[in-house]
Amino acid sequence: MAQCEVAEPQRTVLVFQGGGALGAYQAGVYEALHEHGVEPDWIIGTSIGAINGAIIASNRREDRLDKLREFWRRIELRPVPQVPLWGPLAGFLGNWSAITHGIPGFFRPNPAAWLGGVHAPLGVGQAGYYLTDALRSTLADVTGFMPDKACGVRLSLGAVNVGNGDMHYFDSSREALSVEHVMASGALPPAFPAVRIGDDYWWDGGIVSNTPIEAIFDDQPLRDSLVFAVNLWQDNGSEPSSIWQAAGRQKDIQYSSRADHHIEDERKLQHLRKIIGELGTQLTDAQRADPEIKALLAQGECLTLHIVRLFAPALDGENHTKDIDFTAAGIEARWQAGYSDTRTMLDRQPWHQPCDRLQGVHVHTL
Repeated sequence: MAQCEVAEPQRTVLVFQGGGALGAYQAGVYEALHEHGVEPDWIIGTSIGAINGAIIASNRREDRLDKLREFWRRIELRPVPQVPLWGPLAGFLGNWSAITHGIPGFFRPNPAAWLGGVHAPLGVGQAGYYLTDALRSTLADVTGFMPDKACGVRLSLGAVNVGNGDMHYFDSSREALSVEHVMASGALPPAFPAVRIGDDYWWDGGIVSNTPIEAIFDDQPLRDSLVFAVNLWQDNGSEPSSIWQAAGRQKDIQYSSRADHHIEDERKLQHLRKIIGELGTQLTDAQRADPEIKALLAQGECLTLHIVRLFAPALDGENHTKDIDFTAAGIEARWQAGYSDTRTMLDRQPWHQPCDRLQGVHVHTL
C-alpha cells in the first residue's frame, strides 16, 4: 500500500441524522467533542439533527453545551405524579403520553386534525396531527440566531419543498438562518404541518435524505475534512419475526437513508480522482501544459475525507416507537451512549494513522 503523509484535516464537520428522541445521542457526541477541544467548522443536520446543530452553531462556544442541556430538559417527558414507572411500563406509558398529549416544549395535539379527520381542509400550514408552536418558543430561547448575521459555525439544514419535492439545504454561508429554517427541517408529515419560508412551504428533509452527508460531497471547493457522521438508525439488524418487530426494522432501514451507499459512491469517485492526479505526475511538463490535458487533469483535484461513523445503540426493550421516547431515562441513556462512544473514538484517533494515498475516503467505525 502506497501510504500518505498523516496531516491535520482542514475542517471538522458534524453530520446529524433525524430521529426525534434518539437525537439525545448526538448531544452526548458533542459533549465529548467539546470536552476534548474539538469544535465543528460545519454542521449539517436534518430534523432533530437540525435542532441540535442549530443550538451548537448559533451559540458561543462557552454556551453551547448548556443550551443543549436546557433544550433536552425542556422537552423531557415528566412522569405522571403519584404513578411509579419502571422498565418497559415506563417506556410504554411515556410513549402513549407523547402520542395523546404531546411533548412539553415541543408539540401538542392539533384539535382540528383529531376532531375533523384526515379529510378536514386545514390548509398546508395546519395540516398535521400536532402543532409545534411550543417548539418555536423553545428554539427562540436556546438558539442565538441574529437577523442578518451569520452563525459562528457554518450550518446547513435539510428540508424538502412541498410543492416540487426537491431536497434543499438552507445554508448559513449563503443566507441568514432563523428559527423558521430549523422548524422547516423538522416538520415531519403527517405529524407536523409544513413551515413557510419565503413563498414556499417546507417539510422535514428526512423524507428524502435523513443522512445529509451528501451535502459534503457536493460542496465546492473541495476541502480535506474530518467528518463525524452521527447515525441514529441502524443500517444492519436482525430479521424480524413479528409485525411489531417488522415495523421497527422498516423504520431503521428507511431512516438510515442508504448512507453507506452514498459513502461508497464517493469513495469510488475520489479514488478515480486520485488516480488521475497520480497519472498526471507521469507526464512531461510540456504534456501537462497542453490545454486539453490540463482540463482533464483538473478532474484529478480531490480531497481526503476521514468519516467517523457513530451509531446510536439499541436500548433494552425499545421498539419502533423509540423516536418518541422522551422519558428522562431514555434521554439520559442515549446521551451517555453518545458521550462514551465518542470518547472511545477520540482516544483511538484512527484518522491519524497512515492510509492509502490513492484512497480519498477513509471510514472509521467502533
